[in-house]
Amino acid sequence: MENVMCSVGSTLLSVWNTVWPIVVAILLFGLVVVVHEFGHFFFAKLFKVRVNEFSVGFGPAIFKKKKGDTLYSVRIVPFGGYCSMEGEDEDSEDKAAFGNKSVWKRIIIVAAGAFNNIVLGLLFVGIMLGIQGRFYTTTVRGFYENASSYQSGLRTGDKILSVDGRRVYCASDLSYCLMTSSDDTLNMTVEREGQKTDLSVTFGTQTLEDKNYIALDFAVTSDKMSITKPLTFVADTFKETASVARIVWMSLADLVGGKFGLNEISGPVGVVSAVGETVSQVAASSKPLMALDSIFYLLAVITINLGIMNLLPLPALDGGRLVFLIIEGIRRKPVPAKYEGWIHAAGFALLMAFVIFITGHDILKLIRGGA
Repeated sequence: MENVMCSVGSTLLSVWNTVWPIVVAILLFGLVVVVHEFGHFFFAKLFKVRVNEFSVGFGPAIFKKKKGDTLYSVRIVPFGGYCSMEGEDEDSEDKAAFGNKSVWKRIIIVAAGAFNNIVLGLLFVGIMLGIQGRFYTTTVRGFYENASSYQSGLRTGDKILSVDGRRVYCASDLSYCLMTSSDDTLNMTVEREGQKTDLSVTFGTQTLEDKNYIALDFAVTSDKMSITKPLTFVADTFKETASVARIVWMSLADLVGGKFGLNEISGPVGVVSAVGETVSQVAASSKPLMALDSIFYLLAVITINLGIMNLLPLPALDGGRLVFLIIEGIRRKPVPAKYEGWIHAAGFALLMAFVIFITGHDILKLIRGGA
């Protein structure tokens, strides 16, 4: 009997250790979405727009409460949310309808979600740098044993300015350029003793999941954070946040250009899985508090990515709505609601089909990974 109880307890502990990081990941992902929707909600309320419902999640409601004109709800599917405004997608005679407000107010309301995501990313980056206590540069500090990059001309003290024509401003930019390179020889421009020098730098490679990656064989310098230099901390936080945003744009360009394949794309399930895995690694670390920087960096990437992607000028996204509002501002009259509605409906259908496809692909990757 005692052996049976121990076995049951061991199984429950194993299940719990698997489940709790996923729960934490879902909550963190939900936070990113709520912050986005709250941007729309806050400015809608500020500009006296009637908000019919503010929801966290999709599907059947598990919690509802009406306060004033707004229904607040939490729904069963946590990968999303919405702020439903009166007259947002249809004509309305209500003076408080979204469509009856001035163009500039509607532009601010629509853009506020993405703005909130980028501000949240800035906060996450600041926390990450605070935990690290350092801001990493692109200046070479030293080399590992038998470094190929040293043998091909890179030297200690070189400040790397660009890689294969892409400008780098901090270590995150440099890491992205190195990690996504399909060749082991890169064209680098460095600053050496005040002069710009062009180098052709060769690296060793390592194979991971049947893909070759550059083996980083040098370390970079870092600036120590100090509470006596708050302006430097703020500047580094903005610089790192700008780097994350730039990496999102570069990733999008590389995706469109065919540099990335389907396996490099993740939907909500893949994102939650990645966050959950990072949470597990942090929990297993000998210094979990110090390892939290990896979670905050990943969250910064996710929230900034969500903000930027929502601003793309595509139907059903915030960026698509902004295009119609800008056209309205230029023409001094709105695009007929039925035409805009058709375009957004078609875009939403395509977006949902893509999300379903990517979600299925994420699940297949998880099944294969666990096999």
